[in-house]
Amino acid sequence: MRPSVSSVRIILALVVLAFSAGCGGRTVVVTPRQAVTPAMRAQLRVDPGATRRDMFLGVGGRQYVPPANAPFTLVGKDETGFSVSYDVTSADGIEWSAKIGPEAQTEVLLSRVLWGLGYHQPPVYYVPSWKLDTGEGEPITISEARFRPKLARLDRSDELWSWADNPFSGTQELKGLLVILLMLNSSDLKDDNNSIYDVKEPWDGASRWYVVRDLGASLGETGKLFPRRNWFEGFEREPFITAVNGSTLTFGYTGRHQELLSMITPDDVKWAAGQLGRLTDAQWRDAFRAANYAPASAGRFLARIKEKLVDGLALRVDRRAVND
Repeated sequence: MRPSVSSVRIILALVVLAFSAGCGGRTVVVTPRQAVTPAMRAQLRVDPGATRRDMFLGVGGRQYVPPANAPFTLVGKDETGFSVSYDVTSADGIEWSAKIGPEAQTEVLLSRVLWGLGYHQPPVYYVPSWKLDTGEGEPITISEARFRPKLARLDRSDELWSWADNPFSGTQELKGLLVILLMLNSSDLKDDNNSIYDVKEPWDGASRWYVVRDLGASLGETGKLFPRRNWFEGFEREPFITAVNGSTLTFGYTGRHQELLSMITPDDVKWAAGQLGRLTDAQWRDAFRAANYAPASAGRFLARIKEKLVDGLALRVDRRAVND
Protein backbone atom coordinates (compact mmCIF):
# COMPACT_ATOMS: atom_id res chain seq x y z
CA MET A 1 0.00 0.00 0.00
CA ARG A 2 1.36 3.41 -0.99
CA PRO A 3 1.50 5.95 1.85
CA SER A 4 -0.96 8.82 1.66
CA VAL A 5 0.17 12.36 0.89
CA SER A 6 -0.59 13.37 4.48
CA SER A 7 1.55 10.49 5.82
CA VAL A 8 4.48 11.56 3.65
CA ARG A 9 4.16 15.12 4.88
CA ILE A 10 4.17 13.96 8.50
CA ILE A 11 7.27 11.82 7.92
CA LEU A 12 9.10 14.70 6.21
CA ALA A 13 8.16 17.05 9.04
CA LEU A 14 9.51 14.60 11.62
CA VAL A 15 12.77 14.25 9.67
CA VAL A 16 13.20 18.03 9.52
CA LEU A 17 12.46 18.37 13.23
CA ALA A 18 14.92 15.62 14.12
CA PHE A 19 17.65 17.16 11.96
CA SER A 20 17.04 20.61 13.42
CA ALA A 21 17.23 19.23 16.95
CA GLY A 22 20.56 17.61 16.15
CA CYS A 23 21.78 20.94 14.78
CA GLY A 24 21.17 22.90 17.94
CA GLY A 25 17.81 24.11 16.66
CA ARG A 26 18.99 25.25 13.23
CA THR A 27 18.97 23.56 9.85
CA VAL A 28 22.19 23.62 7.86
CA VAL A 29 21.55 24.84 4.32
CA VAL A 30 23.69 22.70 2.02
CA THR A 31 22.61 24.05 -1.37
CA PRO A 32 22.37 27.69 -2.53
CA ARG A 33 18.99 29.35 -1.99
CA GLN A 34 19.64 31.39 -5.13
CA ALA A 35 22.17 31.64 -7.93
CA VAL A 36 25.54 32.75 -6.55
CA THR A 37 27.08 35.22 -8.99
CA PRO A 38 30.83 35.81 -9.32
CA ALA A 39 30.34 39.22 -7.69
CA MET A 40 28.67 37.55 -4.69
CA ARG A 41 31.43 34.92 -4.40
CA ALA A 42 33.99 37.73 -4.36
CA GLN A 43 32.46 39.00 -1.12
CA LEU A 44 33.73 35.83 0.58
CA ARG A 45 36.80 34.96 -1.47
CA VAL A 46 38.76 36.27 -4.42
CA ASP A 47 40.84 33.62 -6.17
CA PRO A 48 44.46 34.83 -5.97
CA GLY A 49 45.27 32.78 -9.06
CA ALA A 50 48.99 32.57 -9.72
CA THR A 51 49.69 35.59 -7.51
CA ARG A 52 51.84 34.77 -4.47
CA ARG A 53 50.36 36.92 -1.74
CA ASP A 54 52.69 38.50 0.83
CA MET A 55 51.85 36.42 3.89
CA PHE A 56 54.30 38.28 6.10
CA LEU A 57 52.60 41.70 5.94
CA GLY A 58 49.14 40.51 4.86
CA VAL A 59 46.33 42.57 3.39
CA GLY A 60 47.31 45.72 5.33
CA GLY A 61 50.85 45.69 4.02
CA ARG A 62 53.41 47.98 5.62
CA GLN A 63 50.91 50.86 5.70
CA TYR A 64 49.10 49.63 8.81
CA VAL A 65 51.96 48.14 10.81
CA PRO A 66 51.53 49.30 14.45
CA PRO A 67 54.00 52.06 15.38
CA ALA A 68 57.01 50.76 17.29
CA ASN A 69 58.38 52.05 20.60
CA ALA A 70 55.71 54.74 21.19
CA PRO A 71 53.18 54.03 23.98
CA PHE A 72 49.49 53.38 23.21
CA THR A 73 46.80 55.21 25.17
CA LEU A 74 44.20 53.10 26.96
CA VAL A 75 40.58 53.53 25.83
CA GLY A 76 39.00 50.42 27.37
CA LYS A 77 39.64 46.84 28.48
CA ASP A 78 37.61 43.68 27.88
CA GLU A 79 38.17 40.66 30.13
CA THR A 80 35.02 38.70 29.22
CA GLY A 81 36.53 36.39 26.59
CA PHE A 82 39.23 33.74 26.75
CA SER A 83 41.87 36.39 26.01
CA VAL A 84 42.03 39.85 27.52
CA SER A 85 41.81 42.61 24.91
CA TYR A 86 42.45 46.34 25.06
CA ASP A 87 41.10 49.19 22.98
CA VAL A 88 43.96 51.64 22.56
CA THR A 89 44.96 54.57 20.38
CA SER A 90 48.35 55.29 18.87
CA ALA A 91 49.92 58.74 18.58
CA ASP A 92 48.67 59.05 14.98
CA GLY A 93 45.06 58.80 16.19
CA ILE A 94 44.34 55.27 14.96
CA GLU A 95 42.33 53.10 17.35
CA TRP A 96 43.42 49.48 17.76
CA SER A 97 42.13 46.26 19.27
CA ALA A 98 45.01 44.56 21.08
CA LYS A 99 44.45 40.95 22.19
CA ILE A 100 47.03 39.44 24.52
CA GLY A 101 47.84 35.83 25.41
CA PRO A 102 48.35 32.60 23.44
CA GLU A 103 45.72 33.52 20.84
CA ALA A 104 47.84 36.42 19.58
CA GLN A 105 50.07 34.13 17.53
CA THR A 106 47.40 31.75 16.26
CA GLU A 107 45.03 34.51 15.19
CA VAL A 108 47.69 36.25 13.13
CA LEU A 109 48.82 32.99 11.57
CA LEU A 110 45.34 31.81 10.58
CA SER A 111 44.43 35.25 9.27
CA ARG A 112 47.51 35.21 7.04
CA VAL A 113 46.71 31.72 5.75
CA LEU A 114 43.08 32.53 4.93
CA TRP A 115 44.03 35.76 3.21
CA GLY A 116 46.80 33.99 1.30
CA LEU A 117 44.08 31.70 -0.09
CA GLY A 118 41.88 34.63 -1.11
CA TYR A 119 39.48 34.82 1.87
CA HIS A 120 38.94 38.35 3.12
CA GLN A 121 40.61 39.34 6.37
CA PRO A 122 41.06 42.68 8.14
CA PRO A 123 44.66 43.76 8.76
CA VAL A 124 46.18 42.09 11.84
CA TYR A 125 49.73 42.17 13.19
CA TYR A 126 51.69 40.46 15.92
CA VAL A 127 53.53 42.71 18.39
CA PRO A 128 55.93 40.91 20.76
CA SER A 129 56.04 43.71 23.35
CA TRP A 130 54.40 47.13 23.67
CA LYS A 131 53.79 49.97 26.11
CA LEU A 132 50.40 50.98 27.50
CA ASP A 133 49.72 54.45 28.89
CA THR A 134 46.92 54.08 31.43
CA GLY A 135 47.09 57.72 32.50
CA GLU A 136 48.41 56.69 35.91
CA GLY A 137 52.16 57.16 36.06
CA GLU A 138 54.69 55.74 33.62
CA PRO A 139 53.54 53.53 30.72
CA ILE A 140 53.60 49.83 31.53
CA THR A 141 55.13 47.15 29.30
CA ILE A 142 52.81 44.39 28.10
CA SER A 143 53.88 41.21 26.37
CA GLU A 144 52.70 39.77 23.05
CA ALA A 145 49.50 40.97 21.41
CA ARG A 146 47.52 40.77 18.21
CA PHE A 147 46.92 44.31 16.96
CA ARG A 148 44.00 45.04 14.62
CA PRO A 149 43.41 48.65 13.47
CA LYS A 150 39.93 50.14 13.33
CA LEU A 151 39.96 51.77 9.91
CA ALA A 152 37.56 54.29 8.42
CA ARG A 153 37.77 52.46 5.10
CA LEU A 154 36.44 49.26 6.74
CA ASP A 155 33.02 49.80 8.30
CA ARG A 156 32.20 46.74 10.40
CA SER A 157 28.47 46.11 10.35
CA ASP A 158 26.46 45.14 13.43
CA GLU A 159 25.08 42.34 11.27
CA LEU A 160 26.60 38.86 11.60
CA TRP A 161 26.45 36.05 9.08
CA SER A 162 25.57 32.47 9.90
CA TRP A 163 27.58 29.38 8.99
CA ALA A 164 24.36 27.41 8.59
CA ASP A 165 22.52 29.78 6.25
CA ASN A 166 24.21 32.50 4.22
CA PRO A 167 24.48 33.82 0.65
CA PHE A 168 27.23 31.28 -0.12
CA SER A 169 25.50 28.14 1.22
CA GLY A 170 26.42 25.11 -0.84
CA THR A 171 29.37 26.75 -2.61
CA GLN A 172 32.81 25.18 -2.76
CA GLU A 173 34.31 28.36 -1.30
CA LEU A 174 32.20 28.21 1.86
CA LYS A 175 32.60 24.49 2.47
CA GLY A 176 36.29 24.72 1.64
CA LEU A 177 36.70 27.49 4.21
CA LEU A 178 35.17 25.23 6.85
CA VAL A 179 37.52 22.38 5.87
CA ILE A 180 40.56 24.66 6.10
CA LEU A 181 39.54 25.70 9.62
CA LEU A 182 39.12 22.03 10.53
CA MET A 183 42.61 21.28 9.21
CA LEU A 184 43.98 24.00 11.47
CA ASN A 185 41.93 22.77 14.46
CA SER A 186 39.93 25.97 14.75
CA SER A 187 37.58 25.13 17.61
CA ASP A 188 35.35 28.22 17.74
CA LEU A 189 32.96 27.85 14.81
CA LYS A 190 30.32 30.20 16.16
CA ASP A 191 28.40 32.85 14.27
CA ASP A 192 29.55 35.57 16.68
CA ASN A 193 32.96 35.37 15.01
CA ASN A 194 31.53 36.02 11.53
CA SER A 195 31.58 39.69 10.60
CA ILE A 196 30.47 41.73 7.59
CA TYR A 197 32.49 44.73 6.50
CA ASP A 198 31.32 47.43 4.12
CA VAL A 199 34.36 48.74 2.30
CA LYS A 200 34.31 52.46 1.54
CA GLU A 201 36.32 51.96 -1.64
CA PRO A 202 36.69 48.52 -3.25
CA TRP A 203 39.59 46.72 -1.61
CA ASP A 204 40.88 43.21 -2.12
CA GLY A 205 38.48 42.65 -5.00
CA ALA A 206 35.16 43.50 -3.32
CA SER A 207 33.20 46.33 -1.74
CA ARG A 208 31.70 44.05 0.93
CA TRP A 209 33.54 41.39 2.91
CA TYR A 210 32.18 38.33 4.70
CA VAL A 211 34.90 37.55 7.24
CA VAL A 212 35.68 34.89 9.85
CA ARG A 213 37.42 36.77 12.68
CA ASP A 214 38.78 35.90 16.12
CA LEU A 215 40.60 32.81 14.90
CA GLY A 216 42.77 32.35 17.97
CA ALA A 217 41.21 29.11 19.28
CA SER A 218 43.24 26.96 16.92
CA LEU A 219 46.45 24.99 16.33
CA GLY A 220 45.89 22.86 19.43
CA GLU A 221 43.22 20.46 20.55
CA THR A 222 39.55 20.97 19.75
CA GLY A 223 36.81 20.88 22.36
CA LYS A 224 33.73 22.62 23.67
CA LEU A 225 35.12 24.03 26.92
CA PHE A 226 38.34 26.03 26.68
CA PRO A 227 40.43 23.67 24.56
CA ARG A 228 44.13 24.33 24.74
CA ARG A 229 45.25 26.35 21.73
CA ASN A 230 48.66 27.01 20.18
CA TRP A 231 49.88 23.62 21.43
CA PHE A 232 51.64 21.39 18.95
CA GLU A 233 51.42 18.20 21.03
CA GLY A 234 47.63 18.42 20.95
CA PHE A 235 47.64 19.50 17.31
CA GLU A 236 49.80 16.57 16.30
CA ARG A 237 47.86 13.86 18.09
CA GLU A 238 44.28 14.88 17.21
CA PRO A 239 43.10 13.07 14.06
CA PHE A 240 41.71 14.91 11.06
CA ILE A 241 39.42 12.39 9.30
CA THR A 242 38.49 9.28 11.27
CA ALA A 243 36.10 7.53 8.86
CA VAL A 244 34.84 7.67 5.29
CA ASN A 245 31.56 6.09 4.24
CA GLY A 246 30.79 7.00 0.64
CA SER A 247 30.16 10.73 0.60
CA THR A 248 29.89 10.89 4.41
CA LEU A 249 32.93 11.86 6.46
CA THR A 250 33.62 11.63 10.17
CA PHE A 251 36.13 14.10 11.59
CA GLY A 252 38.24 14.08 14.74
CA TYR A 253 36.91 17.57 15.55
CA THR A 254 35.31 17.71 19.03
CA GLY A 255 34.43 21.42 19.17
CA ARG A 256 31.06 23.11 19.07
CA HIS A 257 28.58 23.19 16.20
CA GLN A 258 29.38 19.77 14.83
CA GLU A 259 26.18 19.98 12.77
CA LEU A 260 28.13 22.16 10.34
CA LEU A 261 30.30 19.20 9.36
CA SER A 262 27.29 17.59 7.68
CA MET A 263 27.74 19.92 4.70
CA ILE A 264 31.25 18.63 3.88
CA THR A 265 31.90 15.97 1.23
CA PRO A 266 35.17 14.31 0.13
CA ASP A 267 35.17 16.63 -2.89
CA ASP A 268 35.19 19.65 -0.57
CA VAL A 269 38.12 18.25 1.40
CA LYS A 270 40.10 17.58 -1.77
CA TRP A 271 39.39 21.11 -3.03
CA ALA A 272 40.49 22.69 0.27
CA ALA A 273 43.63 20.55 0.42
CA GLY A 274 44.42 21.55 -3.14
CA GLN A 275 44.09 25.24 -2.28
CA LEU A 276 46.34 24.93 0.77
CA GLY A 277 48.80 22.96 -1.35
CA ARG A 278 49.19 25.99 -3.63
CA LEU A 279 50.93 27.91 -0.85
CA THR A 280 54.69 27.75 -1.20
CA ASP A 281 57.06 26.86 1.61
CA ALA A 282 58.25 30.48 1.51
CA GLN A 283 54.68 31.71 2.06
CA TRP A 284 54.23 29.32 4.98
CA ARG A 285 57.49 30.52 6.51
CA ASP A 286 56.37 34.13 6.11
CA ALA A 287 53.01 33.41 7.76
CA PHE A 288 54.64 31.75 10.77
CA ARG A 289 57.27 34.51 10.91
CA ALA A 290 54.51 37.16 10.91
CA ALA A 291 53.14 35.47 14.04
CA ASN A 292 56.62 35.25 15.65
CA TYR A 293 56.92 31.46 15.68
CA ALA A 294 60.38 30.01 16.17
CA PRO A 295 61.50 28.05 13.08
CA ALA A 296 61.46 24.73 14.97
CA SER A 297 57.89 25.26 16.20
CA ALA A 298 56.74 26.43 12.78
CA GLY A 299 58.29 23.38 11.17
CA ARG A 300 56.53 21.05 13.57
CA PHE A 301 53.11 22.63 12.97
CA LEU A 302 53.65 22.70 9.20
CA ALA A 303 54.67 19.04 9.09
CA ARG A 304 51.32 18.05 10.64
CA ILE A 305 49.41 20.40 8.32
CA LYS A 306 51.06 18.78 5.31
CA GLU A 307 50.11 15.33 6.60
CA LYS A 308 46.50 16.48 6.62
CA LEU A 309 46.85 17.79 3.07
CA VAL A 310 48.07 14.38 1.94
CA ASP A 311 45.12 12.71 3.68
CA GLY A 312 42.69 15.15 2.08
CA LEU A 313 44.07 14.75 -1.43
CA ALA A 314 44.01 10.94 -1.08
CA LEU A 315 40.23 10.81 -0.54
CA ARG A 316 38.27 9.02 -3.21
CA VAL A 317 35.32 10.99 -4.51
CA ASP A 318 32.12 9.15 -5.40
CA ARG A 319 31.02 11.20 -8.42
CA ARG A 320 27.63 9.50 -8.42
CA ALA A 321 27.00 10.79 -4.90
CA VAL A 322 28.25 14.26 -5.85
CA ASN A 323 26.08 14.41 -8.96
CA ASP A 324 23.05 13.09 -7.11
